[in-house]
Amino acid sequence: MGIKKFKAITPGTRWAEISDFSEITKDYPEKSLIAPLRKTGGRNNYGRITSWQRGGGHKQMYRIIDFKRDKLDVAAKVIAIEYDPNRSSRIALLEYPDKQRSYIIAPLGLGVGEEIISTKGSNVEIKVGNCMPLKYIPLGTPVHNIELSAGNGAQIVRSAGSSAQIMAKEGEFAHMRIPSGEVRLINLDCRAVIGQVGNVEHEALSLGKAGRSRWLGRRPNVRGSAMNPIDHPHGGGEGKAGQGNPHPVTPWGMPTKGYKTRKKKKYSERFIVKHRK
Repeated sequence: MGIKKFKAITPGTRWAEISDFSEITKDYPEKSLIAPLRKTGGRNNYGRITSWQRGGGHKQMYRIIDFKRDKLDVAAKVIAIEYDPNRSSRIALLEYPDKQRSYIIAPLGLGVGEEIISTKGSNVEIKVGNCMPLKYIPLGTPVHNIELSAGNGAQIVRSAGSSAQIMAKEGEFAHMRIPSGEVRLINLDCRAVIGQVGNVEHEALSLGKAGRSRWLGRRPNVRGSAMNPIDHPHGGGEGKAGQGNPHPVTPWGMPTKGYKTRKKKKYSERFIVKHRK
């Protein structure tokens, strides 16, 4: 895992810093573990855009990831580390003794040929890639792929380079510090995977050119202050004018840039010990 820089023979390579993909050991995905991925272009079922600046992009197949790790107490062998175009992390291909194969998110330090296991008990060692309930994981251990409800599969801490830490255990809950800085209560029966998610250099990459953003399905984003008054509340003015509003707003006049939209009576509020801000 490293960052590849280029000699600037074209404008597009002058600022580009991309992964060298040195950890990838397999060029093509497992055919039994892929599914078609239909693009929405940011539109909902009414055909209206709900996520702006989306569209185009390279055609991709979805890799079916085993977030539940519900094949218990059976050791699986890592047979490949692969690239996944749908996420920032790498994925690892596992093979069980009965020849069943599955994908998991590849933790940092997991290599081809190693054996990992998933369990609901305490009968496995604290080793990178092993999956077990939080009640059996020592305090301070970095973990990822954490369940929010026991048996529902991993829902948080899944992106490249991320990890959470068990701060304390009290009653039936663990105090987890997640990457955003939030401290959250999670049931001790929920399972997590030991270690940090791999591909930690992901946040240091530089796309280098607009075309690479288009390959990823990201369309251009125009500043409101560069628009006309009819198109955006920040638009208009003589010369290079500021936004002119008491606070930054969206094209429809709603406050933005730091404006808190989380509902104070949200059902999960009682599980948050310390907010991220």
